[in-house]
Amino acid sequence: MKAAQKVAPAGRTSLARGFTPLEQRILLSKGLSEQQLGDLYDAGVRGKQDFQTVGDATTLAEISGLPAELAEKVMLWALGQPAAAAAENEKVVVHSADAVVCVHCGALQPKDHKSGDMCVACGKQAEPVMACFWCGGTGPGKFCRQCGAEVLPTAELELGILLKREGVAKGEIPEKLRHMTQAEKDVLWGRARRY
Repeated sequence: MKAAQKVAPAGRTSLARGFTPLEQRILLSKGLSEQQLGDLYDAGVRGKQDFQTVGDATTLAEISGLPAELAEKVMLWALGQPAAAAAENEKVVVHSADAVVCVHCGALQPKDHKSGDMCVACGKQAEPVMACFWCGGTGPGKFCRQCGAEVLPTAELELGILLKREGVAKGEIPEKLRHMTQAEKDVLWGRARRY
């Protein structure tokens, strides 16, 4: 008997033209009454895709008269995540090619920033100057500006040089070092100390 009360009445044609039977069941299970379903339809919300246009729970409550808590539950279902989180996920930040972002705290550095300068926000070196295991060049970033090799952490620089001497390809060395266990690296350190 309780299940029969939750299904929208077949005689209500406005609901039959709007939400699918599954959408009606879901909305009823979220706490909407049949009257509130009709109010959504009258407000222009006629299917799940229309909630995208509505955008957030506050707007839904304003246009339909739903209580704020109920509107939030409905929007959570309709959008698949809280509306605030959805808006955060849509933000995209694009910096110019010459912009420098601190590798430690993410702060954007001033236009007159030079490699090796300290971050204006955290005080650490914004772009650490790294040495390349392949060509010996130095510079900031994750890749060498002279030969394009991926830069290794300073602690593994000598291991990279050793693997180069042993004939391992430039692109394989960083990957190989990432997948080595500490014991395997210790064996390599033993070989590196012989040079």
